Amino acid sequence: MNHAEAEPAILRAMDLIDDIFDNAPTLPVLTVSELNRMARRALESQLPLLWIEGEVTNFIRAASGHWYFSLKDEGAQVRCVMFRGRNQFAGFTPGNGDHIELRALPTLYEARGEFQMAGESIRRAGAGRLYEAFLKLKARLEAEGLFDPLNKRALPRFPRCIGVVTSPQAAALHDVLTALARRMPGLPVILYPTPVQGAGAAAQIAAAIRSAGQRAECDVLLVCRGGGSLEDLWAFNDEAVARAIAASPMPVVSGVGHETDFTLADFAADLRAPTPTAAAELASPVRQDLLLQLGHPARRLHEHLARKLRNDMQQLDYLARRLVHPAEQLRQQQLGLTQLSQRLGHATRNRLSHEQHRMAQLRQRLVTPRHRIQHEQRTLSALLSRFQRATQNQAQLRQSRLTQLGSGLAHLNPEGVLARGYSIVQQADGAVVHDAATLHASERLNIRFHRGQASATVDSIQVDTLPASVAR
Repeated sequence: MNHAEAEPAILRAMDLIDDIFDNAPTLPVLTVSELNRMARRALESQLPLLWIEGEVTNFIRAASGHWYFSLKDEGAQVRCVMFRGRNQFAGFTPGNGDHIELRALPTLYEARGEFQMAGESIRRAGAGRLYEAFLKLKARLEAEGLFDPLNKRALPRFPRCIGVVTSPQAAALHDVLTALARRMPGLPVILYPTPVQGAGAAAQIAAAIRSAGQRAECDVLLVCRGGGSLEDLWAFNDEAVARAIAASPMPVVSGVGHETDFTLADFAADLRAPTPTAAAELASPVRQDLLLQLGHPARRLHEHLARKLRNDMQQLDYLARRLVHPAEQLRQQQLGLTQLSQRLGHATRNRLSHEQHRMAQLRQRLVTPRHRIQHEQRTLSALLSRFQRATQNQAQLRQSRLTQLGSGLAHLNPEGVLARGYSIVQQADGAVVHDAATLHASERLNIRFHRGQASATVDSIQVDTLPASVAR
């Protein structure tokens, strides 16, 4: 309700007072408390919540937490109160001389009959106008699509370098560096220094963002500043800063102010963080988590290699069991030779029987002269002789091969070596002695001969080209 709308309500209140005086003889006499109560109710019912602007004076913070002060301008002043349940959400404590805007309900303090304003919310003077300008610019840029979520880019999962746009003296820079050192030690950080408040700060912030994009030294850019009032953060509500963030070739994380602060930089950035520390945490992975993630594949690889080694060892054992001794191979070849010989004899007898049967049939069918019969008999005798010679030759070849294989087997037989005068020296555990250096004095040895064996004790050992001296 503006002043023009409030005037009729005031006029109605004055008419009510006139009626009271006109009808005074017929009305009861009121106490002061009743009068003040009626006045308070009339004020609160007729005048709504409104914004007033002025300079703070006579500010008192009571032990109860309530604020008592007055607002004044060049021509008047009004008493104000802001109870603890309201002022705890103010965000700042005003002081004498501060210029503020107070949203309050006109009322009357009944105990003293004093007109006062009961504050609901408070802000620094000019914040309302700044907020209106913020909303207008935000709506215009949003209509252009500058804040479109479809244009937001994902942050790199493993950045190689992080850029920071802030003031070198800002506490936000210390918070960012501390968070990065805790999460990912050794991650390179490049500072693009710029003022973050004051005259000309917005242009310098935009220039720093553009410089970071042109130099292309980092994978993600953090635009940071600590908390403050709307005026302190106003540089990040500048159109040039919002457009520079949207045009950045690399993803941008905005960490401006506290969690409740919102700026145009937050809407233009690819990701908004509630604080500078949170911006650093969003842009960087945790080194310990990465090490844990790498530990799982390493353990799986170790288990895979161990499993493969076990499988290979089992395969080796299987192949070792399939390895056949040379004597067994000779025995199998002899068996095969015997089978071939039996098959050859059987085939020969079958062929001979077949030919004899054929000759008998031909003899029965024979109607040719005698000399033809004699000729065929001679041919048959020649074929029989050739067949017998071939059979004998084949048998001799097989027998010769068998003899050679038997001779080779005899050479490989350790008994044959022992028969030639050699012996086998074994230690107590059965191991064969190949080198005198492996023996020690007084060691008991077992000597095996072609026929029988004997025990001996080592008296002395000589490790050279001559054999070791062994007694008994």
